[in-house]
Amino acid sequence: NGWDDPRMPTIKGLKRRGFTRDSIVDFIKTIGVTKSNSIVDYALLEHCARQDLNKKAKRAMVVQDPIKLIIENYPDDKVEYLEAVNNPEDESYGKRLVSFSKELFIERNDFAIDPPKGFYRLKVGQEVRLVFAYYVVCTGYETDENGNVVTVRCTYDPNSKGGWSLDARKVKGTIHWVNAKDYLDIELRIYDKLFLKENPEETEEEKDFTSNLNPNSLVIKFAKAEKSLLEAKDFENFQFLRLGYFCKDPDSTKNHLIFNKTVDLKDSYSKILKKS
Repeated sequence: NGWDDPRMPTIKGLKRRGFTRDSIVDFIKTIGVTKSNSIVDYALLEHCARQDLNKKAKRAMVVQDPIKLIIENYPDDKVEYLEAVNNPEDESYGKRLVSFSKELFIERNDFAIDPPKGFYRLKVGQEVRLVFAYYVVCTGYETDENGNVVTVRCTYDPNSKGGWSLDARKVKGTIHWVNAKDYLDIELRIYDKLFLKENPEETEEEKDFTSNLNPNSLVIKFAKAEKSLLEAKDFENFQFLRLGYFCKDPDSTKNHLIFNKTVDLKDSYSKILKKS
């Protein structure tokens, strides 16, 4: 869509996708200088971005594939504001307030009817921590006519505010959430590699690099987000808890916020380094 398209290997494109100045400089220093053309694994650039963004990006809660969670013993009309840490890597980022109520959105894959062994998120009878909020125990669920889960029901422990209980009991699972009575609808632009091959110049006879363009390099999704993102500035970096690093796109309007995915939380390049 232009030189600043977030899929483009241009400085403008990288900036719009959310790569910071320091992450690009770190990448350049890491690969060094050579007299011959070479191909560098894109995972290295992503690794440099994660290293930098982990220290600098504000945190926010966004639910990408939502289902309802209803807390049965929470007061119907009550809304409270809970403290959330903006960046656990740097206390100077301070805290923000997020609203909490009886009805929340959670990720669909954070609940399972028949979970595999080692599943520590929500299932009937299991207790989890709602990050920054309370401990909840799943009591049941509801499905639609196709058998898809649409609502999960829980009870909460009012003595576990902030996500820690007075009796110091251990809870293995922690999930994020968004208040279903006070949220934003946002657009997420999820980017994959621009080319299908590591070397775009590897083509069949009489074809050029455009034959290797990835037709699925951009996927648009819609999500539920906490309202603090209303204050986001263009190009500002965020870590959406458990989803990845994102950057506010300048195409955003007051009524339609757009965030470009910079990189996943998972670092594949670290594994490459360990293997080598």
